[in-house]
Amino acid sequence: MKELAGRLTALDPDAGAAVRVIAYFDRLAESRAGLEALVRGAAVLAGCPARLADPERHVHVRVETDGTRRDTGTPPDPAWPAVRLSPDGTAMLWLERGGDGAGPAGVASGPGALARGGGGDARHGGPAATVLDPRPAQAAAPGQERTQHTPSVVDAVILERAAGAVRLVLDRTRGRAPAHDPALVETLLDATAPEPARLHAARRLGLDPTAPARALAPLNGRPRVIPAAPEAGSGDRLPPSVSPRGTEGTDRARANVSGDRPALPGPPLPAGRLGVGPAVPVLELPRSWAEARTALRFTAEGTPRDPGPRVVYADELGGVALLADLVPPGSEPPADARSLEAAAATAPWLPVTLHAITSTSSLRAAAAEINVHHSTLQERLAHAEHLLGWPIRTPQGRLRLHLALTMRRLARP
Repeated sequence: MKELAGRLTALDPDAGAAVRVIAYFDRLAESRAGLEALVRGAAVLAGCPARLADPERHVHVRVETDGTRRDTGTPPDPAWPAVRLSPDGTAMLWLERGGDGAGPAGVASGPGALARGGGGDARHGGPAATVLDPRPAQAAAPGQERTQHTPSVVDAVILERAAGAVRLVLDRTRGRAPAHDPALVETLLDATAPEPARLHAARRLGLDPTAPARALAPLNGRPRVIPAAPEAGSGDRLPPSVSPRGTEGTDRARANVSGDRPALPGPPLPAGRLGVGPAVPVLELPRSWAEARTALRFTAEGTPRDPGPRVVYADELGGVALLADLVPPGSEPPADARSLEAAAATAPWLPVTLHAITSTSSLRAAAAEINVHHSTLQERLAHAEHLLGWPIRTPQGRLRLHLALTMRRLARP
């Protein structure tokens, strides 16, 4: 798609930008983006605020060009480009742009905005075909002579793709669903859904609306919600690893729960990496879901190449969670993380060894963890220090190493 967009841009910039818009909303759809993320994507790509209003379902979302949500009671301008979510419905999506469709001064739209990428939490959504409705969004006020401008090619594609994805999310999260339909979970985790709808979804899922619950973010699978234990402590924790050691003397993961998933109603949790959100009241589950997805980024595969915990609890990260904002997924890894990658390429034993010394209380404990002699570990660490370029047997060096290992995971796409 990128290659096609590049070729089209050379021939027709608008056509190239339109292809990038389609690819962008396709990615949001695959990641199950929510309503706010879809409206935010439209605003960022168009270079002007975007607004969604569905009076029948009491949904109102407005996002500024910088991605900030800022709802308003001001009625839409009939001159703005707009699209109806269905031919005979009242739900509409607007781009708050007048005139010839150019973005506001100093704000890039179309190809420029697409090159930078849009915002969004990438959670719910899906593509669908929508036909632009040339009718104005609302009747003009007395004495008002403005008429709706014909949107540019790029604006038209943004409206079409965003409206189609929004319509599917609304139908999925606001309509009726079977008792075990994943749409109930989506409604529960959607902060833009009305509170009565979320409480109804919680009851349909068998959750007590007065009891705390946790959101789960599997790497490969749909989001899940589980009740949290009312008592303090670890009563609602997922089972720990049967053994912290793996086979062949390597530390595969200190929190490897693959095969030890709890018995839950509905489909079983997929094996592999899992982020667990904090225990919160039912109406705060969207926040638990957001933190669960952040925790997922701190997980590891639990293999010799990528040792570490397969399950991470968001409420155990503390201030370390702030690193997730500094190292976006798919970004260029920081220098120390790049040094780790280069060193691991020359010494396959390096990842498990370094993980062991950052996850145990002493070098002797680290040697026992990976089943090597203490003197062998000392030799490995001396070689690792030579490859990395900084000491790792001092408190400062171990802190730097721990941060480097964490940022290595965060930089993954």
